[in-house]
Amino acid sequence: MSPRHDRGFDLAGRLREREERDLRRDLAPVDRVAGRARTAADPRGEEPVFGEAALVFAANNYLGLAGDERVADAAARAAHEIGTGAGASRLIVGDTPAHRSLERALAAEKSTERALAFSSGYAANAGTITALDPDVVFSDRLNHASIIDGVRLSGADVEVYDHCDPDALREAMAERDRTVEGESWLVVTDSVFSMDGTVAPLAALCAVTEEYGAWLMVDDAHATAVHEGGIVGERGLADRVDIQLGTLSKALGAQGGFVAGSETLVEHLLNTARSFVFSTGLAPPAAAAAERALELAPERRDQLRANTERLRAGLETAGYEVWGESHILPVLVGDREDALALDEQLREAGVVAPAIRPPTVPEGTSRIRLAPQATHTSAEIDRVVSAFEMAGERVGLL
Repeated sequence: MSPRHDRGFDLAGRLREREERDLRRDLAPVDRVAGRARTAADPRGEEPVFGEAALVFAANNYLGLAGDERVADAAARAAHEIGTGAGASRLIVGDTPAHRSLERALAAEKSTERALAFSSGYAANAGTITALDPDVVFSDRLNHASIIDGVRLSGADVEVYDHCDPDALREAMAERDRTVEGESWLVVTDSVFSMDGTVAPLAALCAVTEEYGAWLMVDDAHATAVHEGGIVGERGLADRVDIQLGTLSKALGAQGGFVAGSETLVEHLLNTARSFVFSTGLAPPAAAAAERALELAPERRDQLRANTERLRAGLETAGYEVWGESHILPVLVGDREDALALDEQLREAGVVAPAIRPPTVPEGTSRIRLAPQATHTSAEIDRVVSAFEMAGERVGLL
């Protein structure tokens, strides 16, 4: 007997709609996590067929530590001595020496009393915001999706302020202060913004937050290990930022996320952050790998800085507009179709740097987001610049 109504989901139709809007994406495997890798077209459920090696300028493996043998050795030792997985929530029997050692190292790096490792940066953001249960969140307009989702889950009122604009934050706080009393306020911002490469004016945000007695939470994900102590630490603001977040899966080349702050904060989170309480603990090999990478990070920072400066200078000399002020280099294209065409030309030249387009970024600001790694050579940087010159001429951008 057929059902009277179809209450299912037309997923094929949804996919067709995304395809028509140029929004459908696929999974393109790489054979290794490094500055050079072989890529494959999405094989769906089949085994990938890899082609020639290409230069990878799209990964967040900023210091190139994901492929470092010393980091791999640390992970292997933890796997053999402790286990390949935590086996349970850390509140049950999933808390191991690898977790505790990593957290002590992170707390020292971030100049805080304690740190708490989560299974991902996404889980750290969502879990922390919901556990704090603020009445109001003041959020930078370009904050990461994990922050936005954390705010939604918390049920807090949200005041979105203009990107990296402390004056706009002050104005929003002043307006709220005039109309409502007795609320708990949380200001949340990324430190380095992943799509624009901009850096938040943290000292000014601290001043505004302190003026109104709110708490400040900074997601230092893209700056963790790239700068000593992240942007927060490098600018000497650890004692003015109430909550610091970061990831283990970008510059540290492992997996997971963390929160750093006071003893009371960590104790509260491990009791109330649902993404921590109801999730299996971070895998011990990932924890050990991240801790070893944290030790090795200082030896790679200068080379990342040099590679970033060389790439930016080459692209600007070629005639491109490069945004940001960090190790993330968004090359502005503008038109969605031009960005996709540039992406295709770069791939033919052996450079992996996918186009970023709406709705990830606003209409008219499609771009190629470049992320050089410390392990890229000067010759490889120059090859990328040459590829952009050739591709830009073919697409009609130069």
